[in-house]
Amino acid sequence: MGELEEKGARAREASYQLALLTTEQKNQGLLAMADALEAEMAAVLAANAQDMQRAKEKGQPQAFLDRLLLTEGRVRDMAEGIRAVAELSDPVGYVEEMWLNKDNLQIGKVAVPLGVIGMIYEARPNVTADAAALCLKSGNAVLLRGSGDAIQSNIKIAAVLSAAAEKAGIPAGSIQLVEDTSRETVNAMLKLNAYLDVLIPRGGAGLIRNVVQNATVPVIETGVGNCHIYVDETADLDMAVNIILNGKVQRPGVCNATESLLVHKNIAEQLLPMAAEKLLQAGVELRGCPQTMQYIPQSKAATEEDFATEFHDLILSVKVVENIDEAIGHIRRFSTKHSEVIVTNDYSHARQFQQMVDAAVVYVNASSRFSDGFQFGFGAEIGISTQKLHARGPMGLKALTSYKYIVNGNGQVRK
Repeated sequence: MGELEEKGARAREASYQLALLTTEQKNQGLLAMADALEAEMAAVLAANAQDMQRAKEKGQPQAFLDRLLLTEGRVRDMAEGIRAVAELSDPVGYVEEMWLNKDNLQIGKVAVPLGVIGMIYEARPNVTADAAALCLKSGNAVLLRGSGDAIQSNIKIAAVLSAAAEKAGIPAGSIQLVEDTSRETVNAMLKLNAYLDVLIPRGGAGLIRNVVQNATVPVIETGVGNCHIYVDETADLDMAVNIILNGKVQRPGVCNATESLLVHKNIAEQLLPMAAEKLLQAGVELRGCPQTMQYIPQSKAATEEDFATEFHDLILSVKVVENIDEAIGHIRRFSTKHSEVIVTNDYSHARQFQQMVDAAVVYVNASSRFSDGFQFGFGAEIGISTQKLHARGPMGLKALTSYKYIVNGNGQVRK
């Protein structure tokens, strides 16, 4: 039995025991994990330094390095994130509905763990801690498979968390990392139906496409984020510039960063130079349509590929549109159904945009950067689902449960 099957079997066995733990037992495990992460900070940072050195030697771009980097502050944030999960309500055992049928059977719909969750993710080692915490609190065992770029960080973080959890009474095998980062192991994990109940991929378009197209294990598809801002002709221009700047610059390497800007033709001459001044100062490369290039001489010509690209970098595609209908049409063509924004003072346009744009999160007059489990009040997230079945948008604890019906009778038989 190889590493994958061995760890899968341990996770399956652990999942049966996890489902029986009380909220207090799970919270004790989480708090122990948070404390251990802070206590082992030096070792975690040393492991991360090895990953960073390799990434720099490979010439990885700055946005990639930012996703990979751990600092004392980020490790403390990871620990605080685990503690925040401990404070959240336990979704397991929640009775959503209870009723009596015509035969006087008591029927209840009760939240239960999914079982064993497989996480396949890239670069960001904080996902190791987030996923472990959320899966534990929701009663699920987790099999983690990070990328080779973050392997030393992930090995250390997973070891610290699993050891602390087991010492606190959490079943062995509840939190495990697949250390083999080969493509063959990923492909095998996609078909590990004997042990995995669901797969959640989190990363770039190539990773997610590979998982969705090749997995036999059920998949919750999380977000590639080609996120748009459409600035309507009635928009407050200062507000629009602030939202554009925040969406693109605040953290360009994440899936909820803004990648494309659409501007109504009637305000383009005024808005685009205003926005360009701030964006260029922040180091953003602008790629625009011919009209955009007239208003922003520093911009480069945008291609069709630019409008379809999640840059994960300080690059923004820009297009001037005739009206809101053209903006919605453009978004329908290029959107990845993650997060879309309209800036407007026209209520009817706001309603039209929110009703007609098909995305997990649709904003009026706010930055796409708020598409985040913590910002939504979920405490943390395991990913942002861009599909429509089971879960959509930022996925917190509730999204990591299913349900079953429990039925109580007193001798009823069907006639």
